[in-house]
Amino acid sequence: SFVDICFSSVTIPKMLVNHITRSNSISYVECMMQMYFFITFINMDGFLLVVMAYDRYMAICRPLHYITVMRPGLCILLVAISWVITNLHALLHTLLMAQLSFCADNIIPHFFCDPYPVRKLSCSDTYISDLMVFTVGGVLFVTPFTCIAISYVFIFSNVMKIPSTQGIQKALSTCGSHLTVVSLFYGAIMGIYLRPSSSYSAVDTVATVIFTVVTPMLNPFIYSLRNQDMKVALWRLVLTKILSSK
Repeated sequence: SFVDICFSSVTIPKMLVNHITRSNSISYVECMMQMYFFITFINMDGFLLVVMAYDRYMAICRPLHYITVMRPGLCILLVAISWVITNLHALLHTLLMAQLSFCADNIIPHFFCDPYPVRKLSCSDTYISDLMVFTVGGVLFVTPFTCIAISYVFIFSNVMKIPSTQGIQKALSTCGSHLTVVSLFYGAIMGIYLRPSSSYSAVDTVATVIFTVVTPMLNPFIYSLRNQDMKVALWRLVLTKILSSK
């Protein structure tokens, strides 16, 4: 929840200010800061989805060992490692971007300082920066996604062994919200960042809005709908509205 709040706060407030003041400008320092925190929180989202996938793997595939393995100390360690890796990755790309020269063109075809369109404005050689994006950035994208996929391969293989239909439904309901968020998050990112920056266009802004605005907004609803009390309260609200309208 904290990461989702911060992730949205990186881009939305500045966009709203620009919209209200009708001034579509941002300073160089603000742009670099926005880029740093954008890279940090987008990667942090991915790493937290991995940690959550591992948690579900332990709950379904190793239920008897869950309490002894998923101790508070391990949870804190996993989150701390995620924070360190994502901040170092963001620092690397921000420093590489800061070394580039920007000449005449200073119009970013986007609603925030996304690394790809900003890099396209540079009149310097971006080979090193592009290389680091497709190596370090690629590893930090592919590794969490692969870990999530492997976790769910084990989860579904164990679920299929459950004899009762009720047990299967309970196991799948545990993973449903997480799978929904993973699909929204990685689906939008794959369409934008898994290709050369030269092919980036303003049309990709729509996909960017999905994982910077829509996904953080939907996450509370997606996760809350797993809660039985939330489901009961929602049905009561719907029934009350229906009955009162008659």
